Amino acid sequence: MRYFLTLLVGLMVSGAAVADQNLGLPPLTVPIDNPQTDAKIALGKHLFNDKRFSADGSVSCASCHHSDKAFSDGRPLAQGLNGQTGTRNAPTVMNAAFFETLFLDGRANSLEAQALGPFTNPIEHGLNNHQAIVDTIQKDSHYVQQFQKVFAIQRHQITINHVTKAIASYERSLIAGNSPFDRYLFGRDHSVLSKSAERGLGIFKRKGNCLVCHEISWNNALFTDNRFYNVGVGFKRVTPILDAFIAAVDQGKNSDDFPLTDAQRSELGRFNVTKVLTDIGKFKTPTLRNIILTAPYMHDGSMKTLEEVIEHYDKGGDKNRFSDTEIFPLHLTQQEKADLVAFMKSLTSQQEP
Repeated sequence: MRYFLTLLVGLMVSGAAVADQNLGLPPLTVPIDNPQTDAKIALGKHLFNDKRFSADGSVSCASCHHSDKAFSDGRPLAQGLNGQTGTRNAPTVMNAAFFETLFLDGRANSLEAQALGPFTNPIEHGLNNHQAIVDTIQKDSHYVQQFQKVFAIQRHQITINHVTKAIASYERSLIAGNSPFDRYLFGRDHSVLSKSAERGLGIFKRKGNCLVCHEISWNNALFTDNRFYNVGVGFKRVTPILDAFIAAVDQGKNSDDFPLTDAQRSELGRFNVTKVLTDIGKFKTPTLRNIILTAPYMHDGSMKTLEEVIEHYDKGGDKNRFSDTEIFPLHLTQQEKADLVAFMKSLTSQQEP
Protein backbone atom coordinates (compact mmCIF):
# COMPACT_ATOMS: atom_id res chain seq x y z
CA MET A 1 0.00 0.00 0.00
CA ARG A 2 1.30 3.41 -0.93
CA TYR A 3 1.54 5.92 1.84
CA PHE A 4 1.33 9.63 1.41
CA LEU A 5 2.31 12.63 3.40
CA THR A 6 0.62 15.98 3.33
CA LEU A 7 2.74 19.02 2.71
CA LEU A 8 1.99 22.70 2.41
CA VAL A 9 3.94 24.18 -0.47
CA GLY A 10 6.31 27.03 0.26
CA LEU A 11 7.23 26.32 3.85
CA MET A 12 10.47 28.25 3.39
CA VAL A 13 8.63 31.56 3.12
CA SER A 14 6.62 33.49 5.66
CA GLY A 15 3.23 32.35 6.89
CA ALA A 16 1.51 35.26 5.18
CA ALA A 17 3.17 34.46 1.87
CA VAL A 18 2.14 30.83 2.17
CA ALA A 19 -1.46 31.87 2.78
CA ASP A 20 -1.39 34.07 -0.31
CA GLN A 21 0.36 31.59 -2.59
CA ASN A 22 -2.03 28.78 -1.75
CA LEU A 23 -5.21 30.74 -1.18
CA GLY A 24 -8.10 28.72 -2.54
CA LEU A 25 -6.16 25.46 -2.79
CA PRO A 26 -6.15 22.36 -0.56
CA PRO A 27 -2.95 21.03 1.06
CA LEU A 28 -0.67 19.39 -1.47
CA THR A 29 -0.36 15.62 -1.15
CA VAL A 30 3.07 14.26 -2.06
CA PRO A 31 4.13 10.59 -2.33
CA ILE A 32 6.27 9.65 0.64
CA ASP A 33 8.79 8.01 -1.70
CA ASN A 34 9.24 11.22 -3.69
CA PRO A 35 9.49 14.17 -1.27
CA GLN A 36 9.81 17.68 -2.65
CA THR A 37 13.21 19.44 -2.47
CA ASP A 38 14.39 22.58 -4.18
CA ALA A 39 17.21 20.68 -5.91
CA LYS A 40 14.85 18.01 -7.23
CA ILE A 41 12.42 20.62 -8.54
CA ALA A 42 15.27 22.41 -10.33
CA LEU A 43 16.43 19.13 -11.86
CA GLY A 44 12.88 18.33 -12.94
CA LYS A 45 12.54 21.72 -14.62
CA HIS A 46 15.76 21.08 -16.54
CA LEU A 47 14.49 17.67 -17.68
CA PHE A 48 11.07 19.11 -18.56
CA ASN A 49 12.71 21.58 -20.96
CA ASP A 50 15.33 19.26 -22.51
CA LYS A 51 14.66 18.58 -26.22
CA ARG A 52 17.29 15.85 -26.37
CA PHE A 53 14.69 13.46 -24.98
CA SER A 54 13.00 13.13 -28.37
CA ALA A 55 13.79 11.20 -31.53
CA ASP A 56 14.99 14.23 -33.50
CA GLY A 57 15.94 16.60 -30.69
CA SER A 58 13.05 18.97 -31.38
CA VAL A 59 10.51 18.16 -28.67
CA SER A 60 10.52 18.61 -24.90
CA CYS A 61 7.72 18.43 -22.35
CA ALA A 62 7.64 22.23 -22.54
CA SER A 63 6.84 22.04 -26.26
CA CYS A 64 3.21 21.30 -25.36
CA HIS A 65 3.17 23.03 -21.98
CA HIS A 66 4.19 26.70 -22.20
CA SER A 67 4.57 28.67 -18.99
CA ASP A 68 2.95 31.77 -20.55
CA LYS A 69 -0.16 29.74 -21.47
CA ALA A 70 -0.68 28.22 -18.02
CA PHE A 71 1.30 25.20 -19.24
CA SER A 72 -0.93 24.45 -22.22
CA ASP A 73 0.14 25.17 -25.83
CA GLY A 74 -2.55 27.29 -27.49
CA ARG A 75 -3.18 24.70 -30.23
CA PRO A 76 -6.38 22.76 -30.91
CA LEU A 77 -4.41 19.49 -30.95
CA ALA A 78 -1.02 18.74 -29.41
CA GLN A 79 1.87 18.83 -31.86
CA GLY A 80 4.96 16.62 -31.77
CA LEU A 81 7.69 15.37 -34.06
CA ASN A 82 7.88 16.81 -37.57
CA GLY A 83 4.75 18.85 -37.04
CA GLN A 84 2.60 15.75 -36.48
CA THR A 85 -0.60 16.42 -34.58
CA GLY A 86 -2.22 14.16 -32.05
CA THR A 87 -5.93 13.64 -31.53
CA ARG A 88 -6.44 15.64 -28.33
CA ASN A 89 -5.84 19.07 -26.89
CA ALA A 90 -2.83 19.43 -24.56
CA PRO A 91 -4.23 19.94 -21.04
CA THR A 92 -2.66 22.35 -18.60
CA VAL A 93 -0.09 20.99 -16.15
CA MET A 94 -0.88 23.80 -13.70
CA ASN A 95 -2.38 22.34 -10.50
CA ALA A 96 -2.04 18.81 -11.93
CA ALA A 97 -0.58 17.95 -8.53
CA PHE A 98 -4.16 17.94 -7.22
CA PHE A 99 -5.64 15.71 -9.92
CA GLU A 100 -6.59 12.14 -9.01
CA THR A 101 -5.86 10.92 -12.55
CA LEU A 102 -3.83 12.32 -15.44
CA PHE A 103 -4.48 12.57 -19.19
CA LEU A 104 -7.94 13.43 -20.53
CA ASP A 105 -9.02 9.80 -20.23
CA GLY A 106 -7.44 9.30 -16.79
CA ARG A 107 -5.10 6.51 -17.83
CA ALA A 108 -2.36 7.50 -15.35
CA ASN A 109 -2.88 7.76 -11.61
CA SER A 110 0.19 9.81 -10.70
CA LEU A 111 2.43 12.49 -12.15
CA GLU A 112 5.29 9.97 -12.09
CA ALA A 113 3.29 7.54 -14.24
CA GLN A 114 2.07 10.30 -16.56
CA ALA A 115 5.60 11.49 -17.30
CA LEU A 116 6.50 8.15 -18.91
CA GLY A 117 3.87 8.10 -21.64
CA PRO A 118 4.80 10.96 -24.01
CA PHE A 119 8.45 9.89 -24.35
CA THR A 120 7.61 6.73 -26.32
CA ASN A 121 4.51 8.06 -28.08
CA PRO A 122 5.37 8.01 -31.83
CA ILE A 123 3.74 11.39 -32.42
CA GLU A 124 5.05 13.17 -29.33
CA HIS A 125 8.70 12.48 -28.34
CA GLY A 126 8.98 9.42 -30.57
CA LEU A 127 11.61 7.46 -28.63
CA ASN A 128 11.80 3.69 -29.04
CA ASN A 129 12.37 3.17 -25.32
CA HIS A 130 13.08 5.02 -22.10
CA GLN A 131 16.67 3.80 -21.93
CA ALA A 132 17.56 6.41 -24.56
CA ILE A 133 16.82 9.10 -21.97
CA VAL A 134 18.94 7.40 -19.32
CA ASP A 135 21.83 7.03 -21.79
CA THR A 136 21.72 10.75 -22.61
CA ILE A 137 21.73 11.67 -18.94
CA GLN A 138 24.58 9.32 -18.05
CA LYS A 139 26.75 10.93 -20.74
CA ASP A 140 26.08 14.44 -19.42
CA SER A 141 28.38 15.30 -16.51
CA HIS A 142 26.16 18.14 -15.33
CA TYR A 143 23.14 15.85 -15.15
CA VAL A 144 25.19 13.19 -13.38
CA GLN A 145 26.18 15.72 -10.71
CA GLN A 146 22.56 16.81 -10.27
CA PHE A 147 21.30 13.25 -9.91
CA GLN A 148 24.06 12.49 -7.40
CA LYS A 149 23.03 15.53 -5.36
CA VAL A 150 19.29 14.88 -5.50
CA PHE A 151 19.11 11.10 -5.21
CA ALA A 152 22.52 10.20 -3.71
CA ILE A 153 23.25 7.79 -6.56
CA GLN A 154 26.14 7.20 -8.96
CA ARG A 155 26.07 7.51 -12.74
CA HIS A 156 25.33 3.82 -13.40
CA GLN A 157 22.48 3.81 -10.87
CA ILE A 158 20.40 6.43 -12.68
CA THR A 159 17.11 4.97 -13.98
CA ILE A 160 14.02 6.29 -15.74
CA ASN A 161 12.23 6.19 -12.39
CA HIS A 162 14.60 8.86 -11.07
CA VAL A 163 13.86 10.93 -14.16
CA THR A 164 10.09 10.77 -13.74
CA LYS A 165 10.35 11.50 -10.01
CA ALA A 166 12.25 14.70 -10.76
CA ILE A 167 9.82 15.78 -13.49
CA ALA A 168 6.85 15.03 -11.24
CA SER A 169 8.42 17.10 -8.44
CA TYR A 170 8.76 20.05 -10.79
CA GLU A 171 5.16 19.68 -11.94
CA ARG A 172 3.99 19.58 -8.30
CA SER A 173 5.55 23.01 -7.89
CA LEU A 174 3.31 24.47 -10.61
CA ILE A 175 0.62 25.80 -8.31
CA ALA A 176 -1.99 28.41 -9.20
CA GLY A 177 -4.09 29.87 -6.39
CA ASN A 178 -4.67 33.42 -5.17
CA SER A 179 -6.70 34.56 -8.18
CA PRO A 180 -9.15 37.46 -7.82
CA PHE A 181 -11.83 34.82 -7.22
CA ASP A 182 -9.78 33.31 -4.36
CA ARG A 183 -9.26 36.71 -2.77
CA TYR A 184 -12.98 37.39 -3.10
CA LEU A 185 -14.33 34.11 -1.70
CA PHE A 186 -11.60 32.79 0.58
CA GLY A 187 -9.88 36.07 1.40
CA ARG A 188 -13.21 37.85 1.97
CA ASP A 189 -12.16 40.82 -0.17
CA HIS A 190 -15.34 41.66 -2.04
CA SER A 191 -13.75 44.60 -3.82
CA VAL A 192 -11.73 42.47 -6.27
CA LEU A 193 -14.58 41.22 -8.49
CA SER A 194 -16.65 43.32 -10.84
CA LYS A 195 -20.43 43.31 -10.45
CA SER A 196 -20.62 41.23 -13.63
CA ALA A 197 -18.19 38.64 -12.24
CA GLU A 198 -20.14 38.54 -8.96
CA ARG A 199 -23.33 37.82 -10.87
CA GLY A 200 -21.42 35.24 -12.90
CA LEU A 201 -20.42 33.41 -9.72
CA GLY A 202 -24.09 33.17 -8.76
CA ILE A 203 -24.98 31.81 -12.21
CA PHE A 204 -22.05 29.38 -12.00
CA LYS A 205 -23.41 28.01 -8.73
CA ARG A 206 -27.08 27.84 -9.66
CA LYS A 207 -28.69 28.35 -13.08
CA GLY A 208 -25.55 27.50 -15.05
CA ASN A 209 -25.21 24.13 -13.27
CA CYS A 210 -21.42 24.48 -13.60
CA LEU A 211 -20.77 23.66 -9.95
CA VAL A 212 -21.89 20.06 -10.43
CA CYS A 213 -18.65 19.21 -12.24
CA HIS A 214 -16.38 22.21 -11.53
CA GLU A 215 -16.41 21.99 -7.76
CA ILE A 216 -15.99 24.75 -5.20
CA SER A 217 -15.82 23.60 -1.57
CA TRP A 218 -16.06 25.65 1.57
CA ASN A 219 -12.31 26.14 1.96
CA ASN A 220 -10.82 25.50 -1.50
CA ALA A 221 -11.71 25.28 -5.17
CA LEU A 222 -10.03 23.03 -7.74
CA PHE A 223 -12.85 23.60 -10.25
CA THR A 224 -12.87 19.91 -11.14
CA ASP A 225 -14.54 16.89 -9.57
CA ASN A 226 -11.90 14.56 -11.09
CA ARG A 227 -14.71 12.63 -12.81
CA PHE A 228 -15.55 11.83 -16.44
CA TYR A 229 -18.50 12.95 -18.57
CA ASN A 230 -19.87 12.63 -22.08
CA VAL A 231 -20.91 16.15 -23.11
CA GLY A 232 -21.27 15.32 -26.80
CA VAL A 233 -18.20 17.11 -28.13
CA GLY A 234 -16.62 15.18 -30.99
CA PHE A 235 -18.99 12.25 -30.60
CA LYS A 236 -20.19 12.44 -34.20
CA ARG A 237 -16.82 11.02 -35.24
CA VAL A 238 -17.76 7.63 -33.78
CA THR A 239 -21.49 7.65 -34.57
CA PRO A 240 -21.15 5.87 -37.96
CA ILE A 241 -19.40 2.84 -36.45
CA LEU A 242 -20.98 2.85 -33.00
CA ASP A 243 -23.58 0.10 -33.46
CA ALA A 244 -21.05 -2.30 -35.01
CA PHE A 245 -18.48 -1.46 -32.34
CA ILE A 246 -20.90 -2.06 -29.46
CA ALA A 247 -22.06 -5.33 -31.03
CA ALA A 248 -18.45 -6.52 -31.30
CA VAL A 249 -17.75 -5.67 -27.65
CA ASP A 250 -20.98 -7.39 -26.54
CA GLN A 251 -19.84 -10.50 -28.40
CA GLY A 252 -16.64 -10.55 -26.34
CA LYS A 253 -14.32 -9.35 -29.08
CA ASN A 254 -11.25 -7.29 -28.22
CA SER A 255 -12.16 -3.63 -28.75
CA ASP A 256 -8.54 -2.86 -29.63
CA ASP A 257 -8.87 -5.06 -32.72
CA PHE A 258 -11.91 -3.21 -34.07
CA PRO A 259 -10.98 -1.14 -37.15
CA LEU A 260 -11.05 2.53 -36.13
CA THR A 261 -9.21 5.63 -37.24
CA ASP A 262 -6.96 7.27 -34.65
CA ALA A 263 -9.51 10.07 -34.28
CA GLN A 264 -12.36 7.63 -33.72
CA ARG A 265 -10.44 5.61 -31.15
CA SER A 266 -9.54 8.81 -29.34
CA GLU A 267 -13.21 9.77 -29.15
CA LEU A 268 -13.99 6.60 -27.19
CA GLY A 269 -12.47 8.51 -24.27
CA ARG A 270 -12.59 6.85 -20.87
CA PHE A 271 -13.74 3.57 -22.46
CA ASN A 272 -10.18 3.04 -23.75
CA VAL A 273 -9.09 2.73 -20.12
CA THR A 274 -12.00 0.95 -18.43
CA LYS A 275 -13.45 -1.06 -21.36
CA VAL A 276 -16.90 -0.25 -19.92
CA LEU A 277 -19.40 0.63 -22.65
CA THR A 278 -21.10 3.35 -20.60
CA ASP A 279 -17.76 5.19 -20.52
CA ILE A 280 -17.76 5.74 -24.29
CA GLY A 281 -17.18 9.40 -25.07
CA LYS A 282 -16.41 10.39 -21.49
CA PHE A 283 -13.54 12.76 -20.73
CA LYS A 284 -12.22 14.19 -17.49
CA THR A 285 -13.64 17.41 -16.11
CA PRO A 286 -10.93 20.03 -16.77
CA THR A 287 -9.99 22.60 -14.18
CA LEU A 288 -11.25 26.10 -14.95
CA ARG A 289 -8.34 27.83 -13.25
CA ASN A 290 -6.45 30.09 -15.70
CA ILE A 291 -9.09 29.16 -18.27
CA ILE A 292 -8.67 32.42 -20.18
CA LEU A 293 -5.04 31.42 -20.90
CA THR A 294 -5.68 27.86 -22.08
CA ALA A 295 -7.74 28.32 -25.25
CA PRO A 296 -8.80 26.56 -27.41
CA TYR A 297 -11.16 24.43 -25.38
CA MET A 298 -12.63 20.93 -25.03
CA HIS A 299 -10.73 17.65 -25.38
CA ASP A 300 -10.43 18.11 -29.15
CA GLY A 301 -9.67 21.84 -29.10
CA SER A 302 -12.76 22.47 -31.23
CA MET A 303 -13.94 25.63 -29.45
CA LYS A 304 -11.89 28.80 -29.74
CA THR A 305 -13.58 30.95 -27.11
CA LEU A 306 -15.31 30.69 -23.75
CA GLU A 307 -18.38 32.12 -25.43
CA GLU A 308 -18.51 29.06 -27.71
CA VAL A 309 -18.18 26.74 -24.71
CA ILE A 310 -21.03 28.48 -22.91
CA GLU A 311 -23.23 28.24 -26.00
CA HIS A 312 -22.53 24.51 -26.16
CA TYR A 313 -23.71 23.94 -22.61
CA ASP A 314 -26.57 26.44 -22.90
CA LYS A 315 -28.14 24.36 -25.68
CA GLY A 316 -27.66 21.18 -23.63
CA GLY A 317 -24.59 19.83 -25.40
CA ASP A 318 -24.69 17.56 -28.44
CA LYS A 319 -27.02 14.74 -27.43
CA ASN A 320 -26.09 11.11 -28.02
CA ARG A 321 -27.02 7.80 -26.44
CA PHE A 322 -24.19 8.12 -23.88
CA SER A 323 -24.78 11.78 -22.93
CA ASP A 324 -24.62 12.49 -19.21
CA THR A 325 -27.84 13.52 -17.50
CA GLU A 326 -26.06 16.50 -15.92
CA ILE A 327 -26.03 18.13 -19.37
CA PHE A 328 -29.32 19.83 -20.27
CA PRO A 329 -30.48 23.15 -21.81
CA LEU A 330 -29.85 26.12 -19.49
CA HIS A 331 -31.74 28.94 -21.25
CA LEU A 332 -29.27 31.62 -20.22
CA THR A 333 -29.79 35.22 -21.27
CA GLN A 334 -27.09 37.12 -23.14
CA GLN A 335 -26.30 39.06 -19.97
CA GLU A 336 -25.98 35.86 -17.96
CA LYS A 337 -23.60 34.45 -20.56
CA ALA A 338 -21.48 37.60 -20.42
CA ASP A 339 -21.46 37.45 -16.62
CA LEU A 340 -20.27 33.83 -16.70
CA VAL A 341 -17.35 34.83 -18.92
CA ALA A 342 -16.51 37.70 -16.56
CA PHE A 343 -16.47 35.27 -13.64
CA MET A 344 -14.24 32.77 -15.41
CA LYS A 345 -11.78 35.53 -16.23
CA SER A 346 -11.47 36.10 -12.48
CA LEU A 347 -9.94 32.61 -12.09
CA THR A 348 -6.60 33.72 -13.54
CA SER A 349 -3.61 33.55 -11.18
CA GLN A 350 -0.32 35.37 -11.56
CA GLN A 351 1.93 33.50 -13.97
CA GLU A 352 5.61 32.60 -13.70
CA PRO A 353 7.91 35.41 -14.88
